[in-house]
Amino acid sequence: MTTPTQRPTHEQAQLQLQIFEMRREEKLRKAREWFFKECFADNLDEAMRIAPPGSEAGNYFMMVASYWEQACALLNYGLLYEDLFFETNEEFFGVWERIKPCIKEARERFGNKQFLTNMEQAAQRYEQWIESRSPGFMNAMRQHMQQMRAQSKKAA
Repeated sequence: MTTPTQRPTHEQAQLQLQIFEMRREEKLRKAREWFFKECFADNLDEAMRIAPPGSEAGNYFMMVASYWEQACALLNYGLLYEDLFFETNEEFFGVWERIKPCIKEARERFGNKQFLTNMEQAAQRYEQWIESRSPGFMNAMRQHMQQMRAQSKKAA
């Protein structure tokens, strides 16, 4: 974790920009758009119906999840400057919140206890980080996400 007197190194800033540039890749943009419009699951079976392995939706899901898992791994290993990452990459937390209801069951079913642990660890720190700077943000964001989920279910 960084302290207020530290500043990002030039290398950390360059890597952050490279990660941002990757988000602009056309297929990843489509996957991210799909994820936030369509990926609402309360359990693993529902998630598997929304994004079956081998389908375009399943590929989009894994593309979004693995992108943020990699970015969070770089963060967790200290290769990215945490405050800068959290200030400019709120999207990863939204992805984590969508995946979180299914993660325990997914890890058990597929036998991979490490599945998306980097994103989980970063999300736990982000929650503390944002609440210390903007109290109430987490509740407001979760309410907004519940409204999006309700609207998605009505449209279906």
